[in-house]
Amino acid sequence: MEHIVIIGNGISGVTAARHIRKNSDVEITIVSAETDYFFSRTALMYVYMGHMKFEHTQPYEPWFWKKNNINLKKGLVTKIHTDATKIEFHNGEQLTYDKLIIATGSKPNKFGWPGQDLNGVMGMYHKQDLENLEKFAPNNTVCKRAVIVGGGLIGIELAEMLHSRNIPVTFLVREESFWNAVLPAQESAMINKEITDNHIDLRLGTNLKEIKADAIGNVKSVVIAETGEEIECNVVGLTAGVSPNIDFLKESGIEIGRGVKVNRYLETNIKNIYAIGDCAEQHEAIDQRRPIEAVWYTGRMMGETVAQTICGNKTAYKPGHWFNSAKFIDIEYQTYGWVWAQPKENEARFYWEHSSGKKCIHISYDKNTHRFIGINTFGIRMRHEFFNNALNKKLSVDEVLEHLADANFDPEFYKLHESEIIAKFNQENSTNIQLKKKSWKRIFSLQ
Repeated sequence: MEHIVIIGNGISGVTAARHIRKNSDVEITIVSAETDYFFSRTALMYVYMGHMKFEHTQPYEPWFWKKNNINLKKGLVTKIHTDATKIEFHNGEQLTYDKLIIATGSKPNKFGWPGQDLNGVMGMYHKQDLENLEKFAPNNTVCKRAVIVGGGLIGIELAEMLHSRNIPVTFLVREESFWNAVLPAQESAMINKEITDNHIDLRLGTNLKEIKADAIGNVKSVVIAETGEEIECNVVGLTAGVSPNIDFLKESGIEIGRGVKVNRYLETNIKNIYAIGDCAEQHEAIDQRRPIEAVWYTGRMMGETVAQTICGNKTAYKPGHWFNSAKFIDIEYQTYGWVWAQPKENEARFYWEHSSGKKCIHISYDKNTHRFIGINTFGIRMRHEFFNNALNKKLSVDEVLEHLADANFDPEFYKLHESEIIAKFNQENSTNIQLKKKSWKRIFSLQ
């Protein structure tokens, strides 16, 4: 019987296993050194914050795997012998495969800082990071202060987690404004304020020089590169981005760049070896997407895609329009299409911000044709399907604004701001757009 081995039990690997099982009776083995069972990585913060227990992050009961004839193996893979079609574990044990899927995800970036491997230094990506956080920062008696190095989504999640236990946090961000390589200036400034409003010590334009140890090898303090200031702390969170977890592949013959190089079918340069999820790097550009995307939903889509190919229905990876969502402490964020930090040459922008300073929308559109390109929303929940259809149908910004009320995700619970938004757009652009209220599904059925 054909044996499919999947290295990694994250969303990509587990999705691949489930869809292969739906379409075939091959032998499937999922290998992981992290945990016995698949869990939702994005839910780790809510375990620490007391909203759920770790077992609540596991979408499937332990009996699920045996019932679906999916083997689980705990072990750290250190080598892949492509000629012999075997993987090798840290203890020398080997496992043969007929087809191999590499789904090893990401690891936190480290940049050679002195002290970066001390006790109390951690990322916030793996279950082991959660365990370390509970050990070194269970409360503000054990942890007098934490320092987070690096902005972005993981950094602000870790800040919120520590803040929930009343642990003072200093947040070191290299950029001059939070996540300003991704967010336009207005949204970045809004998040700066949200961070400081929650009494987090935000240090912009600040770099880490070193992490100092106490007498027993635990974190004692950090030193700021620009000023030499020493900040006493018990925990250091390294959240300066992530990179593909592929060090074990360097002598395998599998082509790697920043990640494992794959084509549109998620195939590597070695026959019957595939790579999916955060560790996969696309050979060919897909729209304006980055070659590596460490995003939950793209990992799931890759798992579904590679399963089709392995089961005989060769399928190209087509992620569709870019979208993402996150939460910056108390401000929810959604993005659909493309709203770059700086507009492209052909783009015009429209920005509206609520008087509270905690809600805004930012729309990008073609300055010549008025075709809608993308939207950022902060503090206002919008329907994914509405904007996905708007991008598919290549609607104009005028048409999107006319039906903006239909994009509102939950109008019965949220005050509507669409009239105010459209009035501002009309004033700035000398237009006369009128808000229309139809069934949003009917709008697209008429196109």
